[in-house]
Amino acid sequence: MNLDLTGKTAIVCGSTQGIGYASAVELALMGANVTLMARNEESLREAVETLDTSLNQLHRYIVADFSDNENVKHAIEEYLRLCPDVHILINNTGGPAGGPIIDAETDQFIKTFQMHVVNYQILAQAIVPSMKKAGFGRIVNIISTSVKQPIVGLGVSNTIRGAVSSWSKTMSLELGPFGITSNNVLPGFTKTARLNAVVGMRSESQGKSVQEISDQMESQIPIRRFSEASEVGAAVAFLCSPAAGSISGVNLPVDGGKTESM
Repeated sequence: MNLDLTGKTAIVCGSTQGIGYASAVELALMGANVTLMARNEESLREAVETLDTSLNQLHRYIVADFSDNENVKHAIEEYLRLCPDVHILINNTGGPAGGPIIDAETDQFIKTFQMHVVNYQILAQAIVPSMKKAGFGRIVNIISTSVKQPIVGLGVSNTIRGAVSSWSKTMSLELGPFGITSNNVLPGFTKTARLNAVVGMRSESQGKSVQEISDQMESQIPIRRFSEASEVGAAVAFLCSPAAGSISGVNLPVDGGKTESM
């Protein structure tokens, strides 16, 4: 199986912690030059230092604030002036605050759409030309199982994640002839700061302890545990490999079997 990404360059968004960082770690182990993209420069600098360099990879970082579309556009344009060849784009952005959809302000939808769909469009428009030139490209969006099965209490997130999935499928149809694939990885309950926030929210709303909520959530998963970020990162990295060249336009749940749809 060809998992070799030597000579390929990947940009990984939201990559100083959690699933984004885990994906960056796996890509580096497969030989890719990895560029981390997030807003905290100190965290970026620390994360870059931990990535594997045994194959003489050169890792970098981009400081960008995903709450500001113009900042993201400027940051990627500046980066590409110095490093014009990018083969892999991992889109990953934290979700909005939870709550019933009927209580969400319209501004929440607008801001979340801008942080996810608009930024992903900005990055793709900037990077796809270099993918076309190389005849090889991978776009992977880390979104949520809510694409297949909406999660109660995450109304805004459910809505925008669905939009990302549709965007990605359209990309796969348009870019396939150029050797570029576009896929979505759908994490379920994964050990991240985001999961901690969800557990805390449910604990408060239901008047139960954090442990009780965690046990209840794990009991709903066929494998009876939360996923590790590294397990999701491995799925992301595989979709970026040459071996996954015929996989495009799919939503891949990495959720321990919890999603009930096929």
